[in-house]
Amino acid sequence: MTLGFSVEALLPHARLSGPLRMGLHRLSEEDWLQSSPDVALRQAAFDEFPQAVQVLPEAEDAEAELAAMVGISGGLEDAARDIWEDLCILTKAEADAPYRLTAGAVAFPTDWHLSDKMGLGLTDVHAPIHGYAEQLAIGVDHFMTTLRPDQIFGRTNCFIVGNSDLRYLPPASPEARFAGLSAENAGQRLYIRCERQSLRRLPQTGAILFTIGVYVEALGMLSKEALAKVSSAFTDASQGEHDRRAAPFYAPILADYCTQKCQEE
Repeated sequence: MTLGFSVEALLPHARLSGPLRMGLHRLSEEDWLQSSPDVALRQAAFDEFPQAVQVLPEAEDAEAELAAMVGISGGLEDAARDIWEDLCILTKAEADAPYRLTAGAVAFPTDWHLSDKMGLGLTDVHAPIHGYAEQLAIGVDHFMTTLRPDQIFGRTNCFIVGNSDLRYLPPASPEARFAGLSAENAGQRLYIRCERQSLRRLPQTGAILFTIGVYVEALGMLSKEALAKVSSAFTDASQGEHDRRAAPFYAPILADYCTQKCQEE
């Protein structure tokens, strides 16, 4: 089993509710990155937002290794401009030190700013995610320590959002973003945003590369099978995570819409 490169393909593997989990899948080299990226969109995003690329000095060797790995002459930004995925590099100062985010080229963030995360360890990077420290931190740290250079793992995140922006940094409050939402217009007003993430170790520097490919689809464009999956979103999420995702402003309407569509002939 592998992960596809669309919302429909990724949804079956996404955690929409329940306890936090890594949900990892082994990927082959051929299935690692999207083979036909829209490079023009990537170029435009990096041109408009130069702050989307940041590299700390301790990541420079890993930056060069990554560029060579994907066949690009240059550095992290050059690599990220030529592929669909955003790129983050995690390094250790010492063997027993925690991994820290020391480089990133993030054109299409999902409600976070690279500058806020730079230099932080994994637990602090994930601090806004309710339950991460208690449910995932130990397992993630073990995985990162034991990841071999010959392995590639992928996973999927999924979000319900109020627009199709690839660069999702909504300035408005949840009340404003979802104002006027109803079961009648949810198919056009709500979007499913999936992040296709991967992790692999760079063999020379030992740094870990974390990639994020973003895919967005209007709710009304999904198949009934996908809607059935979405309809259960956040039914048993923790209250903190429920609120962080602004679910109280759309979850009941989302469930009503999915139920109606799944019952149609």
